[in-house]
Amino acid sequence: MTRPARQPTLDEVARVAGVGRGTVSRALNGSPRVSDRARAAVRDAVAELGYVRNRAARSLVTGRTDSVALVVSESEERFFSQPFFAGIVRGVSSAITGSQRQLLLAMAQSDDERQRLETYLTGQHVDGVLLLSLHGDDPLPQRLERRGVPTVLGGRPLHGEPVSFVDADNVVGAASAVEHLVATGRRRIVTVTGPSDMSAGLTRLEGYRRGLESAGLGYDPVWVEAGDFTERSGRVAMAALLDRVPDLDAVFAASDLMAEGAMRVLKESGRRVPEDVAVVGFDDSPSATSTEPPLTTVHQPLEAMGRAMANLLVARIEGIETELQVTLETHLVVRQSS
Repeated sequence: MTRPARQPTLDEVARVAGVGRGTVSRALNGSPRVSDRARAAVRDAVAELGYVRNRAARSLVTGRTDSVALVVSESEERFFSQPFFAGIVRGVSSAITGSQRQLLLAMAQSDDERQRLETYLTGQHVDGVLLLSLHGDDPLPQRLERRGVPTVLGGRPLHGEPVSFVDADNVVGAASAVEHLVATGRRRIVTVTGPSDMSAGLTRLEGYRRGLESAGLGYDPVWVEAGDFTERSGRVAMAALLDRVPDLDAVFAASDLMAEGAMRVLKESGRRVPEDVAVVGFDDSPSATSTEPPLTTVHQPLEAMGRAMANLLVARIEGIETELQVTLETHLVVRQSS
């Protein structure tokens, strides 16, 4: 019977690379305390010998799994249908792959699902957790941190203890959308907001209010209708706003999908976009360029947000001192809908 080929060892990699065993270990773990020359020598030796890291053995030594979890508090239907999540996941995946770690994706909505997931996440199966699309005063971030699991949120929490998060500047972005509409001569500017139990919904509403106030227009609750970031909610909200404010001349929707739904209802009601009613969304999703007319929207750097979340989590896992709360800039992208 033919014996399986023996796997090369870390010591053999060190001998071929001409460096110490500790240098090989640090190079393979992505430590910054390795010179470019030594790192290249280790890489070449690994390729020459066909060395494969034994993650199970390393886990016994380091107490780490080399895995992190991305937890999304939404249904699978919403996760796979909304472009926001795709952009975040691309950024997270690229950064986690570059750190030589595995990324686990989990979705949980019901209390039972969340309880099972919390038990798993605190059972030493992952080194850290990324949380996305939290609703309300979700206790999961604090519970994970208290159990010693480094955690980073996508979006700032509504309330509670300070935690690590990465967010876009929703207030400034929404205000810029309203200021743009005012600059084009619009004065009856209504809004379709995001959910009131999510920070993105509340901060974009705050930006809308600031934009109106800076233009001296004042804030009228009659001009506000809540949505949930979906296209359907944009249609429902727009119909309600047309009933209450039939002479409206502009709409700021807190997501591109809601803006698309609003545009459909406006056209069905006989309003022309942008001649009669200007529309601005938020996200700068891929579909914003294919609406008719193309959608003016606030760009938020989704992939950069995902990368920043992952890099922040890896730094915390490695014990590297870093900024715990990161806010990325947004900017307005003007197209033909306004």
